Amino acid sequence: MEIVNIHEAKTHLSRLVDRAALGEAFIIAKAGKPLVKVVPLDAPVAGQRRRLGFLAGEIRVPDDFDQMGADELPHLFGGADT
Repeated sequence: MEIVNIHEAKTHLSRLVDRAALGEAFIIAKAGKPLVKVVPLDAPVAGQRRRLGFLAGEIRVPDDFDQMGADELPHLFGGADT
């Protein structure tokens, strides 16, 4: 996460706000000490609970998910001759 000093933040506030609105959070520091974190309004609040199951029925996990690529793994890690 980018850390911006307060002087730079004042100078480039519009650009930084645009970037934050697109989801790129950043920290404003004063004399090298982090003071605040700037995040978009729709970002989750610290301590806020996540909505579990909001993609239920939207994603399908194959039955053989835990075996996908099993024959390639030894080759990728140098454990078998290629």
